[in-house]
Amino acid sequence: MSALSTETVSPKAAPLPPLPEADPLTPAQWKTLLAIADAVIPSIQPFTKAAPTLELAIPDNAYSTALTTLKGLAPQGTDERVAEVFLKESASSTPAFREALFRLVGFYMPQKNRNDLVMVLNMLNYRAGSLILTGYTTSIAEQPLHVRETIIQSWATARLPLLRQLHRQLTMLSKKTWITATPTLPRILGYPRVPLGMVPGKGFDYEFIQFPPGTGPQTIETDVVIAGSGCGGGVCAKNLAEAGQRVIVVEKAYHWTPEYFPMTEADGWNHLFMNGAFMSSDDSTISVVAGQAWGGGGTVNWSASLQTQGYVRKEWAERGLPFFTSAEFQTSLDRVCDRMGVSADLVKQNFTNKTLLEGARKLGWSHKAVPQNTGGKQHYCGHCTFGCGSCEKQGPVVSFLPDAARAGAKFIEGFHAETILFETKNGKKTAVGVKGTWVSRDVHGGVAGPPTTKREVIIRAKRVIVSAGTMQSPLLLLRSGLKNPQIGRNLYLHPVSLVGAIHKDEVKPWEGAILTAVVSEYENLDGKGHGCKLEATNMIPSSWLIWLPWKSGLDYKMSAARMKHMVGYISIVRDRDTGQVYPDPVDGRVRFKYSTSAFDKRHIIEGLVALAKIQYVAGATEIFTVIPGVSTFVRDDSNPVDDVDGINDARFNEWLDEIRATGFPSPESMFVSAHQMGTCRMGSSPKTSVVDPNGLVWGTEGLFVADASVFPSASGVNPMVTNMAISDWISRNVARGLSRESVVHEGARL
Repeated sequence: MSALSTETVSPKAAPLPPLPEADPLTPAQWKTLLAIADAVIPSIQPFTKAAPTLELAIPDNAYSTALTTLKGLAPQGTDERVAEVFLKESASSTPAFREALFRLVGFYMPQKNRNDLVMVLNMLNYRAGSLILTGYTTSIAEQPLHVRETIIQSWATARLPLLRQLHRQLTMLSKKTWITATPTLPRILGYPRVPLGMVPGKGFDYEFIQFPPGTGPQTIETDVVIAGSGCGGGVCAKNLAEAGQRVIVVEKAYHWTPEYFPMTEADGWNHLFMNGAFMSSDDSTISVVAGQAWGGGGTVNWSASLQTQGYVRKEWAERGLPFFTSAEFQTSLDRVCDRMGVSADLVKQNFTNKTLLEGARKLGWSHKAVPQNTGGKQHYCGHCTFGCGSCEKQGPVVSFLPDAARAGAKFIEGFHAETILFETKNGKKTAVGVKGTWVSRDVHGGVAGPPTTKREVIIRAKRVIVSAGTMQSPLLLLRSGLKNPQIGRNLYLHPVSLVGAIHKDEVKPWEGAILTAVVSEYENLDGKGHGCKLEATNMIPSSWLIWLPWKSGLDYKMSAARMKHMVGYISIVRDRDTGQVYPDPVDGRVRFKYSTSAFDKRHIIEGLVALAKIQYVAGATEIFTVIPGVSTFVRDDSNPVDDVDGINDARFNEWLDEIRATGFPSPESMFVSAHQMGTCRMGSSPKTSVVDPNGLVWGTEGLFVADASVFPSASGVNPMVTNMAISDWISRNVARGLSRESVVHEGARL
């Protein structure tokens, strides 16, 4: 952080909306699901004390060793009983776990996924189904805990792909839910509630339009309505308001003031991310993490502010978009960076990022510090993915949206833009506004209770700008009746896989800025701009620990407790091959098709191998991937940590060969995406794109898209700055068009 605080910072609580009224599962299905979760995260006791049906019994000496290890890992002064409580804690023993799992299954899980889960749980409850899936006619819920654990372990290497997939899905579900709910793991880790030394910031005092109760639609008028308050929408709002236009920004999410930041892991995923950060592809092989907050992805991203690289700009220009190699685009890039105070000058590298840079230097690889959008301040904070309580991160909520407000822009939170309104003018399909549903806050000013008002609202406007993001913008266009077959296609995700390592000394990886270094040595593996970058990843426990391989309940708990000695990295690929976003046929929510191609997987693998080499020369004692079936490399005594002589160790190179030979076995391998692009692609023809070179939707007048969905292909860098620069260009052109219309109309009146 820019300065150290001596006061205790305690962010306000952010209560969640009530659980769904309808129970998504039957009592028998819940019993089975919780029995599986308790085998993944078991209550562990010595043989002399364990209740075998409910607890995992281990030899007394193994239990004693585990206790001693945990006490040694816990911060000095921690009550010794915490280690015992940690081992005794099972997934379902805390009410928070049950509540979080209920919310996930009942609210966030799409109907198709829920149906699949119910089918599996039902099979496990019947003798025939149980025999097929477990090898036993006794249902898994009735088995002793050690048998349940053995069954889940067997799924990991089963010949039947369905069982390997089941292993991944159920262990991930259990881990993810437990990490956000456990009261003891943070005490074992010494993980702080807020960044050390955080100085609370003063946020901008937003005023949001409120609507009275009523039965019919409420209609208001403006010059420009912008659907979405994220990086694209924020820039557009500022430019158009400062150009003298009346602007209304609508956002489905709600604004949380800095006093709530950073949110807890239990609350942050729910309040600040689309679908509670529970979105996976139709084949369940990639998970998408997308912001849905006031300020969009700019509220939850990691401050990395990289400009679009020359080879990507050239590729886009060659697609009939010369703007991207023009001085105007560079001006837009510089303009948005200047507003956010983007710089690498004051970056303080934490251990994870410093190790990445130093390892690349030792290996002779291209590397650099990553500029941060922190207003020229040293922002040493690893919690920003749940909101920046210091207000140092200059996302749209701190920068562009306040600028827009000062220029007269108005805002509506809790507004779900359902359709764009069109009229035919001069024979052309012309956007004239947006219709949606506004949902107020509850009587306490939060969202935990029922809203005081729910109202249909029509916003009539001269221009409509869709800035709802890559996953939502195409859905709004489709709901509005647009038929271009390119809408929703060309989805790029920058798929990611991970490498972790353990170091002898404590590194407390959650301390310090998240992503402040990048290695670009492997960014052009095909000679056409496709490859991978090597970066640090977010080390919030619920972001990192879900990826630790699960081998057994005891092993997983002990591994999680070692997190303070871990570092984590991503091999992030500029994908060549694409997917598609479309609406769920049942409830209309986002669904997407995407399978990481063999071409892109090869590039990710090379990145993982490179990251492993970096950790080897950094002296890591253990190095691991998240690839199913790949062993962990453990440095032996013959090559001690303090005697690192490069990467020529034969045993280490055999392990690298194992990574390449294994690849990403299907369907149990899993990827993650924090960058989504391309579903409303910009291009020179409606046959291959959704918007023209000015962001205007083909076949319409007055309708523009301005967000990362217009990228012609994957950006190859964190997309925020590229998104903002394109939105800067589009919105300034919209402002000029409105100004010209105003002059014409004024002249007509004279």
